[in-house]
Amino acid sequence: MKRKNPIAVNLYFALAYRFLIAMELYTLCRLAFYAFNQDLFQNITFSKYLYMLWGGLKFDASALIYINAIFILLHVIPAPFKYNDGYQRFCKWLFIITNSIGIMANFADFAYYRYTLKRTTATVFSQFSHEQNKFKLFIDFLGDYWYMFILYAVTIWFFIRLYNMITVKRESHFKWTDYALQTILMLGIALTCVTGVRGGWGFGTRPITLSNAGEYVDTPDQMSLVLNTPFCIFRTLKATKLKPVNYYDEKTLNSIYNPIHQPADTAAFKKLNVVFLIIESLGKEHVGSLNKDLMNGNYKGYTPFLDSLIGQSFTFTNTYANGRKSIDALPSVITGIPSNREPYILSIYSSNETTSIAKLLGDKGYETAFFHGAPNGSMGFSSYTHLAGIKHYFGQNEYGKTGDTDGTWGIWDDPFMQYMADEMNTLKQPFFSAFFSLSSHHPFRLPEEYVGKFPKGPLPVQEIFGYTDMALRNFFNKASKMPWYNNTLFVLCADHATLSYFPEYQTTPGYYSIPIVFYYPGGDLKGKTDKIVQQIDIMPTVLNYLNYDKPYFALGFDAFNKNPDNFAINNNDNFFSFYQGDYLLIGDGKINNALYNLKKDRLTKNNIVDQEPAVTEKMNKYLRAFIQQYNNRMIENKLTAK
Repeated sequence: MKRKNPIAVNLYFALAYRFLIAMELYTLCRLAFYAFNQDLFQNITFSKYLYMLWGGLKFDASALIYINAIFILLHVIPAPFKYNDGYQRFCKWLFIITNSIGIMANFADFAYYRYTLKRTTATVFSQFSHEQNKFKLFIDFLGDYWYMFILYAVTIWFFIRLYNMITVKRESHFKWTDYALQTILMLGIALTCVTGVRGGWGFGTRPITLSNAGEYVDTPDQMSLVLNTPFCIFRTLKATKLKPVNYYDEKTLNSIYNPIHQPADTAAFKKLNVVFLIIESLGKEHVGSLNKDLMNGNYKGYTPFLDSLIGQSFTFTNTYANGRKSIDALPSVITGIPSNREPYILSIYSSNETTSIAKLLGDKGYETAFFHGAPNGSMGFSSYTHLAGIKHYFGQNEYGKTGDTDGTWGIWDDPFMQYMADEMNTLKQPFFSAFFSLSSHHPFRLPEEYVGKFPKGPLPVQEIFGYTDMALRNFFNKASKMPWYNNTLFVLCADHATLSYFPEYQTTPGYYSIPIVFYYPGGDLKGKTDKIVQQIDIMPTVLNYLNYDKPYFALGFDAFNKNPDNFAINNNDNFFSFYQGDYLLIGDGKINNALYNLKKDRLTKNNIVDQEPAVTEKMNKYLRAFIQQYNNRMIENKLTAK
C-alpha cells in the first residue's frame, strides 16, 4: 500500500495535536497498568474507574508539560526559522525520544508495581545506585517480561506513525504583525503550561503533588491508578528519602515508645460528637488567659471569647504545633502523623496506608465532615481529607453565596462559621467534623464593616485575631442552641504559630507554641495541668476519652494519661526539637546540639547539654526511639495497627 503524504497544518495546531497524542497514550498506559494489576485493586466500580481516569488527565498534563517544556518552547518562540525542515526534524526526534522515555517509565510500573505497591518515584535512582549487577538485573527482567518489550515497541511505532500523519506548513513570509501575534500566543501558552504544571490556578492552590490523587480515590493504594510514573518521578526529585534506623531491637523499641495504642479499659464507648476547630496562625502568645505572666500580669491578649471558653475547658501549660505550615497541621491533628523535614502529604510516603480519627469514628457509625472556606482544592485539603476518610467536604464551592469572600483566600470566617453551624445541624449524630479557619492569614484584612472594631497590637495579625475570636463567639452562640451541642467534645488548636512580639516567644519553643483546648459543654472537663502536649496527641486523647475499644496507630500520646515519659517533637531541617519534662533537647539522635531547662531558662539562653548528661541520655533514648519508629514505619508502610 502506498504511504499517504502527511497533511500540512498550522504550527500551533500541530503542537496541540502532538500534545494530545501524548495525552492519549498516557491514558492507554493507565488502562494497561490497571489491566496488568487488576487483581491488586478490588471493588472498583466502572463509574469509579471512569472518575479515576478523569482525574488522571490532570497528572498526565502536568507530567507532559515537564517532559515537553523544551519542545513547546522551540515551537512558540516568535521566529521564522522554526518552520525550516531541519529545525522541525530536530523537534520531531526530541519529542519522540523524550516521550518514549516517559512511556517506558509507565511501562516499567506495569510489572514493577507488584513488588512495591507504589508508583516508582525518584528514589529508584538511589535505590539501585549501589547495585553491582545492574546489567544482569536488566537481562533477568527482560527474560521475565519479554512480552512487555514487544508491547512497548509496538506502542512507540504507533506513536511515530501518529506523529508523522501531519507536518508543519511552511510560512513563506514573516511580517512584523506575525512577531506581535506570536509573542502574545507565546505568553498565553506559557500561562497555560504553568496552570497545567500546577494542576489548576488560584491564589491558594499549591502545585499538585502525589497526595492530590487522593481526591479521586477511596483508599491510598488506588492513587496509583490516577497517577503516572513520570509525574511521580518529577515531583519527588527533591523529596526527602528516609533511611532505615536500627538503634534498638523490636522488643526494646516498643518498650520505650510504641505508637500502637491499645484500649485502656472495658468502659462503654461514649458516642459524643467530636468537633475540631483549627485556627489559622493562632500562636499561644496572642491568647491572654494563657499568658498571665506577661507584662507583670497586665497582658490581655486579643481573644476575649477564647479566654472565657478556656475558663470552661481543659488545657495544658506547654502546648506545641508539630510544624510551621498549614499543610503540616491536618495530618498531625487528624491522622496523628507529624511532618519530618517536609510536609507529610507532599512526601513520597503520602500514599502509605494510614488511619485517622475520622476513619476510626466513621467505622463506629459517625458521619464525617470537613469545613474550609477556601476554594475547593486549596492547600490540597480536599485531597487529604478524602484520603483521611472524611465523607463530606464543605468549601467555597458548597457555600455558594457571593459577596462574602476576602478576595484572596476565601470566605470570611464569621459567615462561613455560621454556615458551618447550620450544616452541622443537618448531620446525623454522632458526627465528627473539622474546621480550618482562614481570615487570620496574611495579608491580614478585615471586612469593611469591622475595620477599627478590634484592638490593634504591635503585630498586624493581632487585630484579625479579634475578628476570628468574634466569629468563634458567634459560632458557639448559634451552636449552643442546637440539639447536638451538649453532646459534643470540641477541640480547639492552631495550625501553627505565627509572628511574635514578646521575647518569650522568639525562641525555638516559642515559635511552635499554640493553644490546645478541650471543651465539653455537657461534662465536667475543666482544668489545666503542667504537661507537654502537641498536635499529634489530639487524636489519641479524644479516642481514649471516648473509650475507643480497638487498637489504632498514632504517633502521639493521650494527654490525659499521667505517664510522665510523654514527649513532644517538631522538626526543622536536620535537627529535632524534643520536649520532655522540663527540658528541650536539640539533636538528631546522633549529635546532641543543645539542652535547655525551660522552667528555669524560658528564653533558652543557657545551653546545659554538657552539664546534664543523665537528662540528655534519657531524652536521646526517647528521641532515637521516635526516629526509628517514624522512619522504619514510613519506609515499610506500617502506619496502621495491623
